[in-house]
Amino acid sequence: MNRLSLALAGAVFSLFAAQSMAGDAAAGKAVWEKVNCASCHGPDAKSPIDPVYPILAGQPADYLAHALTAYQRGATGAPASANVRKNAVMGAFATQLSRQDVDNVTAWLAAQPGPLKVAQ
Repeated sequence: MNRLSLALAGAVFSLFAAQSMAGDAAAGKAVWEKVNCASCHGPDAKSPIDPVYPILAGQPADYLAHALTAYQRGATGAPASANVRKNAVMGAFATQLSRQDVDNVTAWLAAQPGPLKVAQ
């Protein structure tokens, strides 16, 4: 019985997690433009103005969401760790985003063609 309960709880959690990660790509493009991400990462999210800035187009949405959340945590003064990224510029941009904004912009970025797109 305990195994069945754990399996059911895991399935419900997975479903909830998948739904919370779902974003609206069209709304994500609006977030991209509102926050002016293109000023560093390029208008297509794959031609950054400096080669040290990452290409975002085609990256997995969950990876991008984790990164943005880590920048938000870093802006709160939390010590740097695997889940906290310290960068004054990205922290300032990331703190402007709600959870829904993060889900939307990462959905849009993941849908963009880019050299990092994973073949499906």
